[in-house]
Amino acid sequence: MQSLYEQLGGAPAIEAVVESFYRKMLSDDRVSRFFDGIDMDRQMAKQGAFITMVTGGPNHYTGRDMRTAHAPMLSKGLGDLHVDVVIEHLAATLAEFGVGQTQIQQVRALCESVRDDVLSRDKRT
Repeated sequence: MQSLYEQLGGAPAIEAVVESFYRKMLSDDRVSRFFDGIDMDRQMAKQGAFITMVTGGPNHYTGRDMRTAHAPMLSKGLGDLHVDVVIEHLAATLAEFGVGQTQIQQVRALCESVRDDVLSRDKRT
């Protein structure tokens, strides 16, 4: 059985999706301010490594945990709306690249699984 990483198309597909995803994020006034002053090449590399890891590809992710990585954004007002926007843009990007709805739903579920950590709150029950 193929991993989700393989179903998505592996490294070349992840790289292309991440680049297109961040173009959407940077042009969306609801979330673009969170990337002010961020080295986007570095950000895209970290995001690609993270997506690769969580979808079952090679684990080369060396970034911080979700709570630590997103803590500075909380002071800028990061909230559920912004996580929703991330999921919206990622799902739309995957669809544009021909990814099936089953795989998109799996990626959505992965995003939802880290929502509380991104927002530094206790897990909801």
